[in-house]
Amino acid sequence: MKKLILVLFVCAVANVFSQSQQDTSTIYKKRVLETTEVDFLTSYYSQDGDNAAVSGGIGTEELTDVTGAFVVSIPLNDDDVLTIDAGVSAYTSASSSNVGPFDDGPADPFQASSGASSSDLWANLTGFYSHSSDDRNDIWSAKASVSSEYDYFSLGVGGSYTKLFNEKNTEISINGNVFLDTWNAIYPTELRPFAEGGNGLNNGFFTQNTITGNTNYNPRFVEFADEKRNSYSLGIGLSQILHKNVQGSLAVDVIQQEGLLSTPFQRVYFADVADSFIDNFQLADAIERLPDTRFKVAFGGRLNWYLNERFTVRTFYRYYFDDWGITSHTASVEVPVKISDKFTLYPSYRFYNQTAADYFRPYEKALSTDEFYTSDYDLSEYSANQLGFGVSYTDIFAKMHIWQFGLKSIDLKFYQYDRDTSFTSSILTAGFKFVKD
Repeated sequence: MKKLILVLFVCAVANVFSQSQQDTSTIYKKRVLETTEVDFLTSYYSQDGDNAAVSGGIGTEELTDVTGAFVVSIPLNDDDVLTIDAGVSAYTSASSSNVGPFDDGPADPFQASSGASSSDLWANLTGFYSHSSDDRNDIWSAKASVSSEYDYFSLGVGGSYTKLFNEKNTEISINGNVFLDTWNAIYPTELRPFAEGGNGLNNGFFTQNTITGNTNYNPRFVEFADEKRNSYSLGIGLSQILHKNVQGSLAVDVIQQEGLLSTPFQRVYFADVADSFIDNFQLADAIERLPDTRFKVAFGGRLNWYLNERFTVRTFYRYYFDDWGITSHTASVEVPVKISDKFTLYPSYRFYNQTAADYFRPYEKALSTDEFYTSDYDLSEYSANQLGFGVSYTDIFAKMHIWQFGLKSIDLKFYQYDRDTSFTSSILTAGFKFVKD
């Protein structure tokens, strides 16, 4: 009997010890996110050029944009994280102001107008939810978004699944997104009297302005019957640690778009139609017309090489093609340089080259007999170079505080972009990461 009691006691102790170990592993498993994090992101963007699509491939492309966004990541428990991304972007554009160039003074494609289309406000709200398995080898996520500006509204949903294995040295992921967009189509001023039910040249706009050149102005214009655009995307990625200092990844993305893929306020001028003007501004012969479907495919790869404690090399390449006739190559390299425990420099270079879409025609090169046409130089053949430089400050202890949040990092970056179509742009970005005590 004593032996039996001793055996039962030993088994009971072992069982308690085993449960204690299991409970301890559950209680003390590493959280996906230790505490609430808040990122404040802001940027200032400016561009210029001489090939504005709003004025048919000529005219100023001047634009400035200021953006601000807050990204708040909240750990719901050990495994689940909720992230809210809210942003606002405000721009002023000499280019888009020429949707209605006749609002003040002599109209000219190289001068800004004071019309309502000269500025706009874009707002976005996105929610992300992610769940990680206990062993952190499986990650599920879902997101929903809504964004709006004066002539555009978008709803989006998406999700992803990531699997880690081979002692977390290998990662496979799949993601999908759906965006349901609606235009509030705005057309160039001079075309609106030719919409269904309009009175053409008898409209007050033309009686108050004098047409020069071809005074028998008769554009090819029909309003878009459907103002919806749907986009569906699917992506697959593979990441592999190749060596203790080398990591590589491959990704493929497929996108299908349907609906109104033309921009309603972008003009086109035909080579076989005589030109009509009001002041110095050429009146549109038509608006951009593009197919109502587009299929896109992109293949990309990254290779990151940790050279030593100071230098890392990050490289990227992507090949893209679509059924509009565009193919492109993108290559970039970034070399982070750690100059101290807290400061890192980020010099970078990016090269881009693409062929022209089948439907692209420069200023006055499209024909009135064409089914599709655009003078948007984003769809033209061009090459571009981008130089960048950044600096980051990181304090893992977040000693500097604002209210209950410690400042963990600051990132500042500047990029200068130039392409061989006279287009140039620059962007200055800043990011501040705070963690809750």
